[in-house]
Amino acid sequence: MQGARTRRTVVLILVLALVVAATVTTLLLWVRSAQDAPAQELPIQPIQGSRIGTTILGADGWQVRSSADTKDRPSQISSAAHVDKGWLVVKPDDAGAPGTLIGALVQNKECPNVFYSQNMRDCFGYVTAPGPVEAPRFAVPWWYRTDFDIGPGLAPGQRAQIEIPGVMGEADVWLNGKEIATREVVSGAYAKHVLDVTELLRPGKNSFALMLYPNDPAGMFTTSSADWSQIPPDNNTGVQYPISLRVTGALGQTNTHVMQKNAPDLSRSELTVKTRVLKHGDQPQHGEVHAKITPPDGGPPVELRTSVDLLADQNFKDVVFDPTTIQHPKVWWPYSMGDQPLYTLDVTVVQNGVTTDSYQESFGIRTVQSRLVGEATETPGGWRQFSVNGKDVLIRGGESAPDLFLRYSKAQTARLVAMVRNMGLNAVRLEGHDEPDDFYQQMDKAGILVLGGFMCCNAWQPPSDSILTDRDERIIYESSRSIGERERDHPSVISYGWSDNEPTPKQERATLRGFNEADFDVPVIAAAMYKNTPTLEWSGEREGPYDWVPPSFWYEDGHSGPANETLTNISGSRGFGSEQGAGDSIPTLASLKRFLSPEELDKLWRDPNYNQYHTNFQPARGGKNLHGPATGDGYAFGTLYNFSTALAHRYGPWSDLESYVQLAQLANYESVRAQFEAFIRYSTDPVNPSTGLVYFMINQGWPSLLWNLYGSDGDQPGSYFGAAEANRPVHALLSYDDNTVTVANFGIGSQDHLMVQTKVVGVDGKVLDDQTAPVGPLASQEVRNGLLSPNVPAEGPAYFVEVLLKRGDDVVDRNVYWRSTVAELVDWDANGGNRVNFPNAPMRQYADFTALRSLPPAQVAVTVGAPTAGKVSVRLTNSSDSVAFFLRADAPAAQSVMWDQNDITLLPGETQTITATYDAPPGNSGKPQITVSGVNMAEVTVK
Repeated sequence: MQGARTRRTVVLILVLALVVAATVTTLLLWVRSAQDAPAQELPIQPIQGSRIGTTILGADGWQVRSSADTKDRPSQISSAAHVDKGWLVVKPDDAGAPGTLIGALVQNKECPNVFYSQNMRDCFGYVTAPGPVEAPRFAVPWWYRTDFDIGPGLAPGQRAQIEIPGVMGEADVWLNGKEIATREVVSGAYAKHVLDVTELLRPGKNSFALMLYPNDPAGMFTTSSADWSQIPPDNNTGVQYPISLRVTGALGQTNTHVMQKNAPDLSRSELTVKTRVLKHGDQPQHGEVHAKITPPDGGPPVELRTSVDLLADQNFKDVVFDPTTIQHPKVWWPYSMGDQPLYTLDVTVVQNGVTTDSYQESFGIRTVQSRLVGEATETPGGWRQFSVNGKDVLIRGGESAPDLFLRYSKAQTARLVAMVRNMGLNAVRLEGHDEPDDFYQQMDKAGILVLGGFMCCNAWQPPSDSILTDRDERIIYESSRSIGERERDHPSVISYGWSDNEPTPKQERATLRGFNEADFDVPVIAAAMYKNTPTLEWSGEREGPYDWVPPSFWYEDGHSGPANETLTNISGSRGFGSEQGAGDSIPTLASLKRFLSPEELDKLWRDPNYNQYHTNFQPARGGKNLHGPATGDGYAFGTLYNFSTALAHRYGPWSDLESYVQLAQLANYESVRAQFEAFIRYSTDPVNPSTGLVYFMINQGWPSLLWNLYGSDGDQPGSYFGAAEANRPVHALLSYDDNTVTVANFGIGSQDHLMVQTKVVGVDGKVLDDQTAPVGPLASQEVRNGLLSPNVPAEGPAYFVEVLLKRGDDVVDRNVYWRSTVAELVDWDANGGNRVNFPNAPMRQYADFTALRSLPPAQVAVTVGAPTAGKVSVRLTNSSDSVAFFLRADAPAAQSVMWDQNDITLLPGETQTITATYDAPPGNSGKPQITVSGVNMAEVTVK
């Protein structure tokens, strides 16, 4: 007996020793974790164990492989013991996402220079139409996997969740050898899914994997590029947004944001902080929620605090703080109307003095409203008019596209911001391509408005409710709620809506439910066409045209036809143009040579029927033309036929690539300038006003000949400078309809002491008419019409009209037009006036600019200033008796060059200075090298 008691005593001592050792080891691990973790910004001690907060998975890299190339089971692929031999190693983009399949292959040196010529087609295949994946290589699931280390593991009471913001396609989700979600759940580009993984995580290395099923934008609620470009053969299957691991204590938070109610005069703002406190586990919990609102100027913050109790059977509780009134708040404005101050919201959940979760975001105080104006028989609801902080805004923007492989770049977004502001635009539209958070942060800081919306021409545009399943309705709801939560506190975002078609009743209910639950309170627009629903009022917007139209087209009024109830492709600048442009935009010669092969360059000027790969996947041409039979009706943009046909009849034949490209710059410049100027001219029409224009498109995600104001390589062709001239902060323009002068002030401050002058000059350089008139005081955002009407010739060749805006001897704006005495006549009666299926202008007669091809030679003196702080000025002086027509300055050796003005025309004796901003000196050894050329001026190089 005594021996047995002794043995039991020894065993008990050993057990106690093991327990103590384990406890000490655990405490040491916790202490080590706390020592290794970065210090918290808040003066509250973090919970011990894995640090609370969010960690992006795969920040150090992902592995990608086709399921056809591996026999490993999902449980093996998602195991920490898995060997990654033979897998593609992929670095995440600037958003923290691994991207698409083709993006992964290109990153691994497959298909170098993928955007040159037809390389993408040769490497990966060709897609003939939007829909399911056609290329066999991408028609099978692909694996994405990554490992991550959580150190000592979770402390008692800590919880962990993996957040998937959406996938391009559908995905089975695996963690540490276990499936945690299936493609039935994880589907949709924007539907966020939060998966609790607390019980599956282990100390140290963990493995996460996705089996990505091929994306089908026709059947899945993802996205595509419609007819904007060639279709990537993988249909962009992949991961566009970062996937993250979030660790909290027993109490966490979600859906944290601030609601605002602003006084009409902006003298005060009532802010309400809201959050949802989550309880993990089945035990009752008590805690506190701390909120802090910090003003932009660093002044004293507003601090709020409340307690929260959740019973054992409660998984969450919504916490809504009492409203806080900010007197005389710092108000956020679009950049052309004011400053962009941003407040900061911090919300922290605390238990027993320990932080269990924290969240931070910025927001701007501003009020966005929209209403319908200009009601008429053809527009029973009127036109969409947006206002910010009680002031009407003439939207002058364009549609923006992401990289073709959805690779997010902070630098590319910064370039978009710089280009948009340099062109004087105030808005971008995102159709079905919601961007990572950094994009909206940059727009917030830059004061650029964002018009969000769903994609056209795919699953987001169902023909009826009958094809929508309960699962579809769930994904639509989850997507809209996720979109609302992601974008609601960004002051730049001012609307969200549908594209070509209005939503079906089921789609509308699910979407509005998601938006409402997210407190996403921007105006919701029924369609980009002129449509409505029983719930949503008339959209007040219209689409098209998309192919070549003459500059005068934008000044016509009406001509929609009795069958065109959606007002698609109609003429004129009246109303809100949600997406419209004049089709093909030809880059500069230097840019063309970077992405077109010699054969394609040859076809560019010799064969307008050639299906250029760098337009889109449509091989035919659409619409009707003056010369030659129509070869197809409707939307088809695979050739440059309509553009080149008009170019030849207006400017005459060309003899080589160089002359074709130069004439194309002229045509693009005058077309884009006229479009924006027409909307400015008629913004004050009391009966049928212009309220907004979204140019189709600002940029594309690859080198393109179709719908570009600037190229993916930063190229700034004639279309870019046409937009930049039309939207200069203080600008004088000449209308195409009645030859009267309009002056607009889109700067922040008022303008005074301005005079406007017009000069009519013949092709021989002689002045035919010269008039001057005072402008009078001009408030910010004010447009004044009918200030002057120059006398223009009725006969003879083409002529020039210069419109000068002056303050004393200083030239504020110089704007030169080339006009023809031959009227441009559109065949408005073609096809019975129904323009729905014809995105271009059928012509009866073209203008005649052939005389501009034989202008007397001009002599231009070029003086280059010393480069300073990444800028160089170029002074151009026309020292001849001839008009110096369409002068272009370039800095061939510079990187990321941006000109404030270019493609300018100088009358005899005139001087103008333009400025280039660049990232690297325009020339070797820091010495600037500038080239200047023109239609009637040989190229000169100044070193």
